[in-house]
Amino acid sequence: MTIRVLLVDDQPLLRTGFRMILEAEQDIAVVGEAGDGQQALEQVRALQPDVVLMDIRMPRMDGVEATRHISGPEKDGPAKVLVLTTFDLDEYVVEALRAGASGFLLKDAPAQELVQAIRVVAAGDAMLAPSITRRLLDKYAEKLPTGEEPVPETLHTLTDREVEVLKLVARGLSNAEIAADLFVSETTVKTHVGHVLTKLGLRDRVQAAVYAYESGLVRPGAH
Repeated sequence: MTIRVLLVDDQPLLRTGFRMILEAEQDIAVVGEAGDGQQALEQVRALQPDVVLMDIRMPRMDGVEATRHISGPEKDGPAKVLVLTTFDLDEYVVEALRAGASGFLLKDAPAQELVQAIRVVAAGDAMLAPSITRRLLDKYAEKLPTGEEPVPETLHTLTDREVEVLKLVARGLSNAEIAADLFVSETTVKTHVGHVLTKLGLRDRVQAAVYAYESGLVRPGAH
């Protein structure tokens, strides 16, 4: 099955580079390009891509607003958004995740990491890189809850084991890593993650990680 990708970046040279990397893969096809968020929305409607590789800062409409239209509550189709960022734009990544992005990747990431991220997002999972996640959370430590705030009522619907799993997801651990940490099977972890998402009304593990920090369940620097 071929993964249909739309490239969205206001720098033509970067789009060309991404196209060359992706089109070398047999299971990925670049179906179009866009230079701003408004054009991206038009291309998504016309081309119906599976994954949108989205830049953040662009003219007319930025990547956050475009992501909100593509992946938010009133989304037009099934396209997943993978946000491209630099450390200088961390604050925009947080907004993009809230807007519905399925993950984020550094612009200077190795080619194979880009390819893998697109496959992960296309499969319906989230690209939550632990190193970038920790960098974001450290930067926003002062703005995040301290853990002393009242715990949201929805959190009480989780079992103790589901809370454990949510904490590990928030740290950026994969299902395999969580399974090793809790001495259970990956299948069991996947079931727990599914229950957590359903009970909290979340779309994927990226939103689960954001929820864990914003609710005060997990604090930056905590292990």
